Amino acid sequence: MDERAVEAAILSAVAARGAGKSVCPSEVARALAADWRPLMPEVRAAAARLAARGALRVTRKGVDVDPLAPGGTIRLSAV
Repeated sequence: MDERAVEAAILSAVAARGAGKSVCPSEVARALAADWRPLMPEVRAAAARLAARGALRVTRKGVDVDPLAPGGTIRLSAV
């Protein structure tokens, strides 16, 4: 899948959820394909790129984290 399409899907989902709210990366993957599980690494990579550019906040239990680091569920939200 085109990385720009994944980034756009993330930003769209975050914007649709609204300020102060977050989305799960799996929500983005599910919006992109019926067989969404294989897309999860691409969604996390896109989240990492967006976070590096300051366009996205990635958290785990409210603390900013690297979306590619192991450790469990992450959430994506507007900056």
